[in-house]
Amino acid sequence: MPTFDYRGRGSQGQLKKGKLEAPTAEAAADQLMRQGIIPVDIRRGRSDSQVTLSGLLQRNVPLEAMVILCRQLYSLTKAGVPLLRAMKGLEQSTSHPLLQSTIDAVTVELTNGRALSQAMKMHPKVFSELFVSMIHVGENTGRLEDALLQLAQYYELELETRRRIKSAMRYPTFVLSAIMLAMIVLNTKVIPQFAAMFSRFGVELPLPTRILIGTSDFMLSYWPLLLGGSVVSWIGLKAWQRTPEGNEKWDYWRLKVPVVGDIINRAQLSRFARTFALMIRAGVPLNQAIQLSAEALENRFLENRLIDMKNGIEGGSSITQTARQSGIFTPLVLQMIAVGEETGQVDELLHEVSDFYDREVDYDLKTLTARIEPFLLAVVAGMVLILALGIFLPMWNLLDVARGA
Repeated sequence: MPTFDYRGRGSQGQLKKGKLEAPTAEAAADQLMRQGIIPVDIRRGRSDSQVTLSGLLQRNVPLEAMVILCRQLYSLTKAGVPLLRAMKGLEQSTSHPLLQSTIDAVTVELTNGRALSQAMKMHPKVFSELFVSMIHVGENTGRLEDALLQLAQYYELELETRRRIKSAMRYPTFVLSAIMLAMIVLNTKVIPQFAAMFSRFGVELPLPTRILIGTSDFMLSYWPLLLGGSVVSWIGLKAWQRTPEGNEKWDYWRLKVPVVGDIINRAQLSRFARTFALMIRAGVPLNQAIQLSAEALENRFLENRLIDMKNGIEGGSSITQTARQSGIFTPLVLQMIAVGEETGQVDELLHEVSDFYDREVDYDLKTLTARIEPFLLAVVAGMVLILALGIFLPMWNLLDVARGA
């Protein structure tokens, strides 16, 4: 649970400082008020960046479960079922442990008189800021079922996009995994046999062969060290990604990966356009809509560029100007945003932007295998060349020695 540093005033006006654990800053303020402390400043503590084993292994609620939750809650509220009764029914029908316990906690808060959005905001690991804001808007406008339907459609589109990306990456992932497995088998089983055979003849081995034998001996002798180093490196990478600088740098590198990075970039921008249009159509203020849409990307680099865009709008600039200054949109998208801003139909034009990106991503995913195949063939050809040089060159030398004898 997040830790917050607070400063406040007691009943006699004395200054009080300390730390406390709470799911959100609002929940931390409620705890302080119940303790007789008037909060002056509440900030998230640094302990959030620490990496724990439970935090690394904890699994989030899958999108499929969120789609089912939104669809079921939409059907129940549209049918006129009281919200408290609907949540209790969802708790009994949900199979995911984390989601089930969260719905139970939300039901308890509803019983205590909290609004649904406030209760959900206390569980940020399950309900994102986007989700909570949509529910909050639906409650205030009396159109909660419409907000739930929009969220269900949003999660369904996200789920479909992720499935297409996973399907396109299945073939190259399988090939690379097979290459890695073949390398391990060659270095642990095949090359040692050839090394033993060559050593009996006592001939000088060529450089490629010595490299292969040295690599094999290193793997066989130091495999525990290699395994431990891999685990430590993985934990260190996760810890570095938890820092703001590391997170932004890592997300920037993800967008620069050859072939795949461009697809990820357009898929992320499609998500932003779809989320932004959804928030504007729901009546969320423009600056808050950009903030929430940026956070929904789960990419710190793009998020920071979009936050700069929000700050520019708050400073008096137009959406088109700030979008152009961000440097992350194509000229066609910038033109569509400009038209939407002039006609007052930003949400509709953003839907067009999202559809445009989706079509590009869909085409790129269909041709991804053909674009990656040359790289995979080059890797396989390199392996075959190294093995051929390392194994057949000394055999030819042995053949020459045998002929000379």
